[in-house]
Amino acid sequence: MSATPASSVWRERLASPLTWHLAGFVILLALAIGLGIRLGFDWAATNAHSNSVLLGKQLQLKTLQLETAPLSGIDGRVEQTREQIEGFELKRIPPNYSSIDERINELEVASGVRLSRVQYTQRAPGAGLTEISVDTNINGEYPAIMKFINSIERDPTFFVIRAMAFTGTQGGSVGLRMQLSTWLRDADAAASGLPSTPQSSDQAPAPAASKEGE
Repeated sequence: MSATPASSVWRERLASPLTWHLAGFVILLALAIGLGIRLGFDWAATNAHSNSVLLGKQLQLKTLQLETAPLSGIDGRVEQTREQIEGFELKRIPPNYSSIDERINELEVASGVRLSRVQYTQRAPGAGLTEISVDTNINGEYPAIMKFINSIERDPTFFVIRAMAFTGTQGGSVGLRMQLSTWLRDADAAASGLPSTPQSSDQAPAPAASKEGE
């Protein structure tokens, strides 16, 4: 008999709309909490992925910046290089074959050596410049020969010594064979009429381009 009133109370509570409202609220609250937790996990994963992608893009951008850094301002550097080349040619490339011969004669007199043979030939035209080869025998005292060599290396006209070899000594005089190069612009070299440089350096150049000393 005592259980009957309690059962009635529970039945009344279950039948009450308020009980069902409370139950629905608890279920909805649990679902909301679950969805919120799931959303938080998803957002964290998405944010981590986004940060990873962003970092990757930043690294790619930095790599591209480093790779393209040497190209920065390349137009200005090309123009500057062109101006330097033009200035070098104006100052150090002789205007014609005669100016080369005259300058070597001046260095011969200034140093006190004697050139017994000077032979000029030209190689195939290059990228705007043609190499002029000079083959000569030098005789004189050792200090005078060294002065001539230093003068050649420091001369405003662009000379490059290719080879040197002693040919003998007689008294205080030393003999030296020297092969050197300078350059002419292609048009000036073509107008010079110089013969072609032999394939072998041991082959004597054509006599038409030689100047024999006494």
